[in-house]
Amino acid sequence: MDLQDQLKNLFPDHVSEETPNETHEDDGLWLQDDPIICKYEKRKGKPITILEGYTGATEDFKMLAKDIKTKLSVGGSFKDDKIIIQGDYRDKIMQILKDKGFKVKRVGG
Repeated sequence: MDLQDQLKNLFPDHVSEETPNETHEDDGLWLQDDPIICKYEKRKGKPITILEGYTGATEDFKMLAKDIKTKLSVGGSFKDDKIIIQGDYRDKIMQILKDKGFKVKRVGG
């Protein structure tokens, strides 16, 4: 007997609302025609990867940033409509974005 059955036994008059299971993989991201620009810089002697050029909602871009940071297990931030990832992960980031359906353009070195 699972939890739902136990709750039905305790509250027989209650009508439960079915909530769809939310998967936040690629469902909410808006795919654009223009490519996302992936570039490499050094700030204070340390390498960083910058992603810019996303024209969708800011929340979608933040969700994308969190997903990239989680998959690569690296630090980073989201500032001024740019994703800043610590380290030179251009190839891996470009592959992640291509798998999600984005067009990516590599800029710099």
